Amino acid sequence: MRVLLVNMPWAPIDLPSLALGILKRSVDERVPNSTADVLHANIEYVDWITRNTEFTLEDYSYYALGSYFLGCGDWVFSSALYDDPEWRVAEFTAAMANRVPGARMEMTQALHVTAPDFVRHIAERIVELAPDVVGFTSTFQQNTAALAAAAYVKRLAPHIVTAMGGANCDGKQGEAVHRNFPFVDHVLRGEGEVSFPELIRALDADEPLSEIPGLCWRDTDGTSVANAMSTKPLPPAAILPPDYSGYFERLASSHARNWVEPKLVVEGARGCWWGEKHHCTFCGLNGSFMEFRSKSPDVFYDEIMDLARRHRVLDMYVVDNILDMGYVKSVLPRIIDSGYDLRMHIEIKSNMRRGQLQTLADAGLIFVQPGIESLNSRVLTLMDKGVTGGQNVRMLRDAATVGLSVAWNYLHGFPGEDAEDYDDVVDQLAALEHLNPPVGPSSRIAIERFSPYFDNPELGFSELRPAEPYRLTYDLPDEEMFDLAYVFDVPPRGIGEDVVERLDAGIARWKRNYAGSRLTHCDLEDRIVLVSRRRAFDWTRLELTAPRELALFRLLDQPHTVKAAARKLDADHPVGEADLLRVLKRWRELGVVFEDSGQFVQIAPPALNEEFLRIDHMRHTAAREAELAPTTA
Repeated sequence: MRVLLVNMPWAPIDLPSLALGILKRSVDERVPNSTADVLHANIEYVDWITRNTEFTLEDYSYYALGSYFLGCGDWVFSSALYDDPEWRVAEFTAAMANRVPGARMEMTQALHVTAPDFVRHIAERIVELAPDVVGFTSTFQQNTAALAAAAYVKRLAPHIVTAMGGANCDGKQGEAVHRNFPFVDHVLRGEGEVSFPELIRALDADEPLSEIPGLCWRDTDGTSVANAMSTKPLPPAAILPPDYSGYFERLASSHARNWVEPKLVVEGARGCWWGEKHHCTFCGLNGSFMEFRSKSPDVFYDEIMDLARRHRVLDMYVVDNILDMGYVKSVLPRIIDSGYDLRMHIEIKSNMRRGQLQTLADAGLIFVQPGIESLNSRVLTLMDKGVTGGQNVRMLRDAATVGLSVAWNYLHGFPGEDAEDYDDVVDQLAALEHLNPPVGPSSRIAIERFSPYFDNPELGFSELRPAEPYRLTYDLPDEEMFDLAYVFDVPPRGIGEDVVERLDAGIARWKRNYAGSRLTHCDLEDRIVLVSRRRAFDWTRLELTAPRELALFRLLDQPHTVKAAARKLDADHPVGEADLLRVLKRWRELGVVFEDSGQFVQIAPPALNEEFLRIDHMRHTAAREAELAPTTA
């Protein structure tokens, strides 16, 4: 059988689809007499839209991810799904008037009008390629584009079997897709490399579909049937490496080649080892399978090296929801010794120690996402994060020490939090301006399907309603919309907007001042010299010489309470808790330590060359040099 796998907008254009890469290999290697190809319709869209419209990478990124919680990307293609260029324009415009700026709103409406033309174009391409089965992946804001294309393919060629899968089709969501959109013949829920090859084999042999795990199909009278999903996740040894044949060639021939440097997508593990023990209350990322599984170190290392050699690409995005800590001693040292100058992005837990972070940096994992989310221990406990505010600040300090760039968000809106949990942090943000700031303003948490907040109303969110963008996009009854949705609207909990405004103002100052801020220390044994350049502090050089202060500063490499610090210092440098607290309060006023929930941690990275690896600092310096460079005629 001929299988065509389609990656619709708004999938990222600088990354090949891991899901489709795995499915392609699973069909080619595991289904006799069948082949699979991938149509990169997201790249096709870039070429199609830029022929007649001013459209940039920034625009594409907005609809792909930037507007995810506004639903702009999905709404653009709702006109194609419902075959109506005016589909809910008035409702969307009114609802988003204060959230989508004027120029962006104009572009969104214009793309909405032309979306049916693109879907017609891509459907005709699909039919010309004459597949027996066409499969659409759907994650983030791909749902309406994928559904619209499936509908048009079915209109042009009813004999082509249509299928959908991906994160938007997990669990109840997949059942809702299948029930409500009859032009989708099959929906695959769960891990597709098991069910999709089985579906292709069954279709080819005209065999029953009732035993394929997670599959949604229709019986003879057209009724939607949902097979039980597998109760056991795929073992790591059965997870195939992706086949990215064609992606890099297609990007190289596209207008988008001028926009991005392509990256490889690699996968070492699925699930979350922390979530198995303590599921973060707001997180729905792992869907139906939380169980943590990781590939053997040899297999993962070989996959990384093989992909790098085959495609001659060193930038990699590791999709694991959390790093397998065993890889720090197995895979990463081999990467360091390989001679390959890899540049990788990965998610980690924020309580990793400096030595472990140094190994990450040496291996090329220069972008990390440690899931910091807050700098207050009480709020972090409400999240069930398993870390403290002091540990998160230590992570920022140690990442700066080894040259890692940290991506993180500040979240709020947790039941049980109050203004005090934020105001003390806000008072200290100016002291942290030399460390990586959050990527943007703070965000009120969204309630996601599969999260504890979704599954357990007693945690504080009992009035769930599909988020407004779904209601502006789909024409479905409330109960069907509920099953289709991944994000839900709820009455706000936690802090009020006045506190949010103070927090966001502090974050904005942090981001604005980060590139030009500096705080380091140099330990010379008999003294410690700190050098500071931060807008809120008038000192530039501070020298610690008293033996007790030297011992205390070194001790605060890790967060300590006053009582714990006094106990540990007692043997060599006896000091009362009251005296110790006076020193710590003075250091807090000077911006030398961060205090949270009675714990203190020093925030000055060592004066090492790695501090100059800060990406934003380099950009700032380059821009300044360009301004000062002499001009030539």
